[in-house]
Amino acid sequence: MKNQRSIGLFCSVLFSTVRMKLKEDVPPILLQVFRSVVWVYSVITFIPWYLLSGTGAKQAHAKCIKARSVTGDPAGPYRAVNSQKKLVPQIHEGVDTLDKVLEYAVTHFPRRDCLGTRELLSEEDEVQPNGKVFKKVILGEYNWLSYEEVFELAQRFGSGLAALGQKPLCNIAIFCETRAEWLIAAQACFRYNFPVVTLYSTLGGPAIAHGLNETEVTHIITSKDLLQSRLKEIVLDVPRLQHIIIVDNKPTSWPGLPRGIMVHSMASVQELGAKPENMPRRHPLPSDIAVIMYTSGSTGIPKGVMISHRNIIAGVTGMAERIPDLSERDTYIGYLPLAHVLELSAELVCVSHGCRIGYSSPQTLADQSTKIKKGSKGDTSVLKPTVMAAVPEIMDRIYKNVMTKVDEMSRVQRTLFVLAYNYKIEQISRGYGTPLCDKLVFRRLRMLLGGNTRVLLSGGAPLSAATQRFMNICFCCPVGQGYGLTETCGAGTISDYYDYSTGRVGAPLICSEIMLKDWEEGGYYSTDKPNPRGEILIGGPNVTMGYYKNEAKNREDFFVDKNGQRWFCTGDIGEFQRDGCLKIIDRKKDLVKLQAGEYVSLGKVESALKNCPLIDNICAYANSDESYVIGFVVPNQKQLLALAKQKEVRGSWEELCNHPDMEKEVLRIITEAAIPAKLERFEIPKKIRLSAEPWTPETGLVTDAFKLKRKELKTHYQEDIERMYGGK
Repeated sequence: MKNQRSIGLFCSVLFSTVRMKLKEDVPPILLQVFRSVVWVYSVITFIPWYLLSGTGAKQAHAKCIKARSVTGDPAGPYRAVNSQKKLVPQIHEGVDTLDKVLEYAVTHFPRRDCLGTRELLSEEDEVQPNGKVFKKVILGEYNWLSYEEVFELAQRFGSGLAALGQKPLCNIAIFCETRAEWLIAAQACFRYNFPVVTLYSTLGGPAIAHGLNETEVTHIITSKDLLQSRLKEIVLDVPRLQHIIIVDNKPTSWPGLPRGIMVHSMASVQELGAKPENMPRRHPLPSDIAVIMYTSGSTGIPKGVMISHRNIIAGVTGMAERIPDLSERDTYIGYLPLAHVLELSAELVCVSHGCRIGYSSPQTLADQSTKIKKGSKGDTSVLKPTVMAAVPEIMDRIYKNVMTKVDEMSRVQRTLFVLAYNYKIEQISRGYGTPLCDKLVFRRLRMLLGGNTRVLLSGGAPLSAATQRFMNICFCCPVGQGYGLTETCGAGTISDYYDYSTGRVGAPLICSEIMLKDWEEGGYYSTDKPNPRGEILIGGPNVTMGYYKNEAKNREDFFVDKNGQRWFCTGDIGEFQRDGCLKIIDRKKDLVKLQAGEYVSLGKVESALKNCPLIDNICAYANSDESYVIGFVVPNQKQLLALAKQKEVRGSWEELCNHPDMEKEVLRIITEAAIPAKLERFEIPKKIRLSAEPWTPETGLVTDAFKLKRKELKTHYQEDIERMYGGK
């Protein structure tokens, strides 16, 4: 098994550049003419461009050693070259709690724009050809709050919460969409030492109630929409709840809520907090809990991760160091859930450097987004962000949508795009840029993100090499692929700004160090050649305090070494490469031994297949009693309807997804896609089940949209699993 994996990894590297190139459907003579013209252009322009662009220094930076083992042991611990002697716990001297982050920003950037929200000009219902009604909006310009104004609003809101009976060191929940009020409320809580409980809005009612009850909250901050759609039905299951604060400027009369629960608007709480007689605040300590962040629950009941002020400060410090020249001139677009550590950390990085944060949503992000009325502008077109975070799910969808558009181009347009794309791949692989192609060919694509993006941060899940290279090429900026978990404040590694390699997650951040632990069952050892491999253990001040009220799990996943350093056992399998960059190659929990003895990484199967244009999402499943893998697939609606028309299969969307001929045809296409993706024969799903439930940002922006808890998958889809495994 070990030899099979080594050969597979070697082949994937060998063929990665070839596989990421697009097929050139061009007559050989024209192709030769094109290459001759490019060669002449390159000869004429190379030397002046090379000298003026500083490419030599960038190439040297990309090739340099980025991390090394501090002991010389191949197991580590590995640290970044600029933190070999000591990990870096703070971003600014003396800024050791989250309330001080905002205080620092107010002192240095008082009148700079801080938080921006677009004005809603109009909203209307639009009837689709299939009869469904979609809400469409026309939005105006961004309205901005300065750092001074944000500080004042947070101060008043924190004081108002205290007047409503919220006590220091007692938990308070924020259950709200990503918006300016979320960060203002969080800063208010940080200032008054109210630990913030965060929960995904995509969680089911029982999971939300579990989190609120476990943390014993009496106050919750939410929005009108979430109160009506999610909270109202579970308030009876949360007996300690006394106060609900609505961030919208809406009436606070809510019929149907139980007696004893008071509803307030955010503005009224701030008015209450402005009164001089209210209590002075209690300053938090670095060791105090800042956030109890509940995970997505993808492997069971959601767990609350206790994150101290010190933990988040360290994680933010590490993340900020990998974004060169970050300053008050930068603009960040916030649209990922703030209940996720990636978005919260990214926004705190921006606040600590005086950046502007303009808010958005997945439904209004771009001109083509689902809620933007045709002819009006999406948020990226108006904001023109320079820094942006994204999860692979979103970038995979951009990749598939653009490639679908390319297929629909005229032959001349498609040929020009493909030739430019492949030329840029070759140049990037040598460490060179392509300014002319960027301006003439990829400029329109770059405008999809506003045209000014200089850094894209990717996290939350593995990013495929093909998608990463596509984003590099078409959006003309580096993609900083990171690796971290809620338990490490999202901090672990981020790839270097000048490193355009794919399939790696970079070197350890300056706040953390990484060790590799041998995993005998999987055949991974730190003594492996040519590179050490093993389970990834992350240590440093960014490693959190553990799980809330879950000592058994804490003992299993966390430990403290003889030097007092705290460590987290990730369960992911990594490989340190010669330049000190980490590559994620497997996951212990995703590894299943089939009946014949082969080991299958379910995560690898999903990652390899989800770039197939026909697939919106896929969940692979296997167990040790069977000899093959099966898959649950959310098909792309446009692609499946076109396939059904081609095969002359008729019916509703649900009927098409349940049609055996369609399942058979989709399986054939998946099998064909698995071959260039270098999946082994036993890794390719032998049977699939199509799901009629569409992918939406609400059902799966950060966590995989269709991926249910693996432990519960057999319960939810028992009949389908039995059918695919021949009635067993």
